[in-house]
Amino acid sequence: MPNLSDIVTVLEQLAPPHLAADWDNVGLLVGTQRPEISRVMTCLTLTPAVAQEAVEHRADLIVTHHPLPFRPVNRITAGTATGGILLDLLSAGIAVWSGHTAWDSAAGGINALLAERLSLTEVTPIKPDATTPDFGFGRMGTAPAQQTVDDLARQLATSLALPGCHLAGPADRAAGRVGIVCGSGGETITTVAVAGCQTLVTGEIKLHNALDAIAHGLAVVAVGHHASERFALEVLAERLAAGLPELHCWASTNDTDPLLWLPTAP
Repeated sequence: MPNLSDIVTVLEQLAPPHLAADWDNVGLLVGTQRPEISRVMTCLTLTPAVAQEAVEHRADLIVTHHPLPFRPVNRITAGTATGGILLDLLSAGIAVWSGHTAWDSAAGGINALLAERLSLTEVTPIKPDATTPDFGFGRMGTAPAQQTVDDLARQLATSLALPGCHLAGPADRAAGRVGIVCGSGGETITTVAVAGCQTLVTGEIKLHNALDAIAHGLAVVAVGHHASERFALEVLAERLAAGLPELHCWASTNDTDPLLWLPTAP
């Protein structure tokens, strides 16, 4: 069986830490070296329900996308959500590793996987890494010639098994050059527009960012923060299992979107 260092080595090959944003908190966040790891669970967000699943299913390591802790904490007590999760995991001897923006920017990471789902061509990072051009911030690629923004939005929503998504800008216009920024891409409008994109695909966007996008001539497809990233944690579990076949790897089933579409009567 591999030890924790062996697994971290594989994870850092998939999501090199130097790709992470300078404000991020990636890598091994909880735990010490263990002689043997056999069970690994991936998740997008480490919530109390996800932590409970890890404890119940005897995980040795949680590979989470969103870091926990993200920012420094002053105290670890059961009276706070973060403290309660960390105490439960420490008591069970479960380690935590986070990839976050490093996994976003990796060659086979979340933004690249979204580009594949949209069948984009001529795909490159929006901002290539200085040392490894295949890695870098975001992705951009060209949609099929006849595909409209509406077509692209429906294709992605269907691919992610979503009942709908948000659109900003003209839906009947050609999708053209598509920029992809998973998660929360509202602050990247200028960067995506300057890169020559006509459409931005992201998870979530604020009202004023959407208005800014329209002013820049961008259409926006926003599928929800959770939906734009969660599917890639299933892929990460599969890749980790392929790299270390001795492991039992799975994506958390309790890792659900806290924001749901509520059907209303016509």
